[in-house]
Amino acid sequence: MNWDIVFEPALPPVLLAALGVTAVIVLIFSFWRRARGAPWRAGAFALLMLALLNPTIRQEDRTPVPDVAAIVVDESQSQQIGERPAQTEAALAKLEKQIAATGDIETRIVRVRNDPGSENGTELFAALENALTDVPRERIAGAVLLTDGQVHDVPKSARALGFDAPVHALITGHKNEHDRRLTIVEAPRFGIVDEPLSLSFRVDETGAKSEGIAPVTISVDGEKMTTANATIGQTTTVTLSLSHGGPNVIEVDVAPGPEELTMLNNRAVVVANGIRDRLRVLLVSGEPHPGERTWRNLLKADPAVDLVHFTILRPPEKQDATPVSELSLIAFPTRELFSEKLDQFDLIIFDRYKRRGVLPLAYLSNIVDYVEKGGAILAAAGPAFASPYSIYRTPLASILPARPTGDVSIGGFKPEVTKTGHKHPVTADLPGDTGADAEWGRWFRTIDTMTDSGETVMDTPDGKPLVVLDRAGEGRVAQLLSDQVWLWSRGFEGGGPYAELLRRLAHWLMKEPDLEEERLSASTKNGVMTISRRTMADETPPAEITLPSGKTREQKLTQTAPGRFEANLQAEELGLYRIHQGKLSAVAAAGPLNPKEFADVRATDAKLKDLTAETGGGLWWLGDKAENMPSLRMVRAGHDAAGSGWFGLRRNEQYLVNAVRQVPLMTGFLALALILGSIALAWHREGR
Repeated sequence: MNWDIVFEPALPPVLLAALGVTAVIVLIFSFWRRARGAPWRAGAFALLMLALLNPTIRQEDRTPVPDVAAIVVDESQSQQIGERPAQTEAALAKLEKQIAATGDIETRIVRVRNDPGSENGTELFAALENALTDVPRERIAGAVLLTDGQVHDVPKSARALGFDAPVHALITGHKNEHDRRLTIVEAPRFGIVDEPLSLSFRVDETGAKSEGIAPVTISVDGEKMTTANATIGQTTTVTLSLSHGGPNVIEVDVAPGPEELTMLNNRAVVVANGIRDRLRVLLVSGEPHPGERTWRNLLKADPAVDLVHFTILRPPEKQDATPVSELSLIAFPTRELFSEKLDQFDLIIFDRYKRRGVLPLAYLSNIVDYVEKGGAILAAAGPAFASPYSIYRTPLASILPARPTGDVSIGGFKPEVTKTGHKHPVTADLPGDTGADAEWGRWFRTIDTMTDSGETVMDTPDGKPLVVLDRAGEGRVAQLLSDQVWLWSRGFEGGGPYAELLRRLAHWLMKEPDLEEERLSASTKNGVMTISRRTMADETPPAEITLPSGKTREQKLTQTAPGRFEANLQAEELGLYRIHQGKLSAVAAAGPLNPKEFADVRATDAKLKDLTAETGGGLWWLGDKAENMPSLRMVRAGHDAAGSGWFGLRRNEQYLVNAVRQVPLMTGFLALALILGSIALAWHREGR
């Protein structure tokens, strides 16, 4: 219970002031004239003014409201170094115990972690503001920061905090720490496959003398590419190349320094997209036919493809009176293409080709060598493949997975994707694939074969192979066992995904990573890391993940489609994640290229010193000793909030009013009686 005397004027303040001034003038005049009733007149006017001011005794039923203190715990990655986590938790436990002993303060503990997708670093004051949003400013007792001092959103002045209370900082770590870090200066976002590109970086020593040489290793997609000796404090530029199209993950690692604080900032990751400059494709058509234009239009439509196309119009053994100059505009340069420049082509396509003496067997043997050394061949078969003129009766038989039986099947059918094909990246999820009722037009001819090796990814409804894929040495081979794909390009009975199918075939043959049957990949977006596995198996083991901090964990992958498994998890740490699954590996980077969090991981008091002093707070290094932890006191407003070995939280003494009782001191009759009595005494005095 609390009581006070308050005034509730009966008239507006302006009228009261005017009345008071008038009364004072009259009284001054009365005293100047030495009127005998002047004192009593003054008493009457004073009582009148007091009555108009209406003094009241107010009694309030109050409930004390506890003050609110915020404890902001820095759990960023720089705070996970060495003994800092243990120092933080020990200080937090002691601090909570001290605050609980006061008994009249509410504590809000805010744990702040890094957002891997943010470039803003450690934002303790943004978290502090969010924690106190619903608290009236007059109830805030203060804030305590448990941090290594690497805070990246420190306000320029205490006014920006939005409250008037002390801010204290308890610094973990140790003074004068040393660390080596790697910074990417210039990184390519794109690069032409097999062409040189430059990558620039700098190695710095913080807290130590910046001189000497640091060995640096550069890897692409987990494979070591080159090494460099970087001069500390200077920019180093290396030249490397991308081996394939699509994303290439470039890792840069610098060896640890003599007094290394952490390895978290000794590595960086750059993702560069490989672009093929020009794809050189050799298309040899054995004879003119409707599908020839389909191949030509598809390949010529891609500006990145250099197409060399020859159609054999007339076999060498055919003799007539036609002048040689009119037989062809360009002679077929067999020696130049199949002997001298064969290895310059990325892909060779034989379209309905048959043995007619145009290509000697020695040149076909060159093609076999070309494939086994890493080349690619696509054989689109026509009826000649089942005849004695089949290219299977050449050295090419050693690399072709499908062997002709000698029969050609005629009749309408819809191509179907096999069980294996639903897992294979070439034929999985082809547009319009709905099984036996696929929204595709029919084909009318297929070459009967027996598969000796490879994988059949498309077949006919009665199980005859249509598309067979295989590997030969370091190269790849594909066979299309029908010459009717052109019907899809013409839109017959609705057509079909001919462009997508042939594009995937070509890219698989040229070893594009996105079309590998066994592939492990990982990426991060908005703080979530997605791990994807493509496999021809029915199940896959858990993935082993190495976090940027060096910790490892296993992650089970869930099947999302035939041959595809996936897992999503929070990427809570900034830096490089390494994922392993059997012989496959992948890397993914979380966060910006040069995150603020790792720009300097040494513990420091420089960033918080001015702000804590401006708010009246203090700053202490915790170190390894428990006695370094200051004691807690409650202080009143206007008093010091920090001293030697102690820090204070403000006692605001706020309360809630539950009930109010008011008793007027000058009731109407009492005031009237006193005023009239004073006037009567004045008249009586003056009348004597």
